[in-house]
Amino acid sequence: MIDDPELGLVLGGGGAFGAAHVGVLQVLAERGIRPGIATGTSSGALVAAAYAAGLEPHVIERAARAFRWSTIARWSMTPRWGLLDTTAIVDAVPRALGEDPHIEHLPRRFAAYATDLRTRRGIILDEGPLSAALRATVAVPGLLPPIRRGDALLADGGMIDNVPVAAARALGATRVIVVRLHARWENVRMMRTVTRTADLVADPSVVLVQPEMEGMAQWRMTDVPRLIAEGRRAAAAALDAAALRETALRSGAGLVAE
Repeated sequence: MIDDPELGLVLGGGGAFGAAHVGVLQVLAERGIRPGIATGTSSGALVAAAYAAGLEPHVIERAARAFRWSTIARWSMTPRWGLLDTTAIVDAVPRALGEDPHIEHLPRRFAAYATDLRTRRGIILDEGPLSAALRATVAVPGLLPPIRRGDALLADGGMIDNVPVAAARALGATRVIVVRLHARWENVRMMRTVTRTADLVADPSVVLVQPEMEGMAQWRMTDVPRLIAEGRRAAAAALDAAALRETALRSGAGLVAE
């Protein structure tokens, strides 16, 4: 099957909640839906990168079930910028992919989204070593150190936009599947979302998938199987609803033509 070069996949950040993205990828594969563009923030970028690198959903699921935070971070010996050090990612990427590829050489278009702490603007990372982009997008201030790139000081993109739809559009996506991780019980958002949910719902070029994380752990890996299952459920529901909308629109157009 051939990837759709104008279909983008946008995966939001959320710590261990990112395991839900694996279930979404499984459903897309089962339905023959193959986005040619993948973008993400933080844990969403980790999964999007695996997809963009060509890993199959079952391989990504195996990695998610075996994942430990030590895969991407170790205690820092010089904790000036953060308690942990993300140099572990430099080792983890070659273990998973056989090399640390440049983003522009991946089989699918990919971008990680980060925040420039100096300008307080979002930065689309779509070139250069994959490990460097991933280190930047997961860098939660105070916990993980920012990454220097030229004059920029890059950290977690969720501080600007946790569902970076603009990044997918910038890479050429005319239609997007957006996975926003959330929970109904949230009172205070850890991450800011510039792209408003209401705007995504109203946009006919967007399929919005919203897994529900109520009662699941965000910073422990204990609920990974449940999160994957919830990602599957939410993806199937969103795709079914989108298919019904498309059928209704076509039926309405046919009635108008008559």
